[in-house]
Amino acid sequence: MNNEKSAAAEWRGFWYLPIVGALGYATSVLHVYSLGPFFGPLQHEFGWSRAQISAGNFLAAIISGMFCIPVGKAVDRFGPRRIGLVGVLAMTGAYALLSTATGTKDNWYLLWAIVGVGTFCVQATVWTSAVASRFEVSRGRAFAITLCGASVAQFAFPLIVTSFIATQGWRTAFAATGGLWAALVFPLLFFLFRGARDQRREPNMVVTQERTLSGATLSEGLRSPAMYKLLMAAALFAFTVIGVVVHFVPILTDSGATPTRAATIGSLIGIFSIVGRLGTGLLLDKFPGHKVGALAFLIPIPACALLLFYGANPISHIAVAVIFGLTVGSEVDVIAYLAAKQFGLKSFGALYGVLQMALAAGTAFGPLAAGAVFDNFGNYRPFLILTTVLMAASAIAIFSLRTDSNAMHERSTAPNAPKVAD
Repeated sequence: MNNEKSAAAEWRGFWYLPIVGALGYATSVLHVYSLGPFFGPLQHEFGWSRAQISAGNFLAAIISGMFCIPVGKAVDRFGPRRIGLVGVLAMTGAYALLSTATGTKDNWYLLWAIVGVGTFCVQATVWTSAVASRFEVSRGRAFAITLCGASVAQFAFPLIVTSFIATQGWRTAFAATGGLWAALVFPLLFFLFRGARDQRREPNMVVTQERTLSGATLSEGLRSPAMYKLLMAAALFAFTVIGVVVHFVPILTDSGATPTRAATIGSLIGIFSIVGRLGTGLLLDKFPGHKVGALAFLIPIPACALLLFYGANPISHIAVAVIFGLTVGSEVDVIAYLAAKQFGLKSFGALYGVLQMALAAGTAFGPLAAGAVFDNFGNYRPFLILTTVLMAASAIAIFSLRTDSNAMHERSTAPNAPKVAD
């Protein structure tokens, strides 16, 4: 009963924070989930291959991944509000600059390097840090809502971009989408986005700091086999599934769908990723995390099979979008939940930063590899086959965490050792 009262109090006081945090988090993937509709116009105007277009996203992800840990430290020092406000303006401005592409590769890569710098201050750490400082009893649900920002992005950005491209052209689409998103999100963040670190006087700050001190240290986490299993699962998931999602619109258009229909079906990934993310949060609270995570990482396999064997069927397109949506909405939740379960909260920011680097690396290489496969084979079939194999491997890695959990728990609860929080 006390927990229920505390949860109710948290939501009464800060119900808006996970929502505006979700919009902030959506900004971090603006360039990822809006890229698909640009493939056709850019190929037509500049004669680029899909791998060359995807290389920009690769560069941005690499640059962003290199600064995951420093960004976490900056959030701890300056508070998430300042970082987030600067980040939204920097990211949307950098995205809008893509409209100035001249057609030379050096110019394209320079513009995407600027996008990579723009992502520094909109990483997941910024938004989850504020939410974690306000929610304790119902932190899982609050996290799920915040991380649904990626689902909002997957639903909204392809539709917005496709509409602008059809009516105004691809250059205006870059500039208008960036400006529109900044105009929507920045005012909401300015008035509503504040974590406990953004206020000098916070009654529960001492409690928050004490909870943060429980768990494994950074060096202990890095020596744990669990860390490398999580790294493997995170990198393989992002490499394969994000590769497919970024190329999803061209995959469907290659199968006969019109660009508008492909973008509309692609938006289903965003809708169902909300269902997947929230559903995963509920399952993680009720069942062992390694089992829920393994199941979530197996979901893409039947979707790939549908594309491989029934790729020209319009009904299959919808089914694949739904299936991918369910799993794209769960991977960050699973990784974050299992990281907290394995390592506790003492060095969670730094350890989760390491895992974010793996996610960033997969996000960088996946779309690039998918584009290269298409350029060499004329279709995406080899990449879809690779996805089925790597997803099975990542599910095995997640499931095997059950053997590490007890050992880590025993080490962390030994005399004079920090306790791992659940």
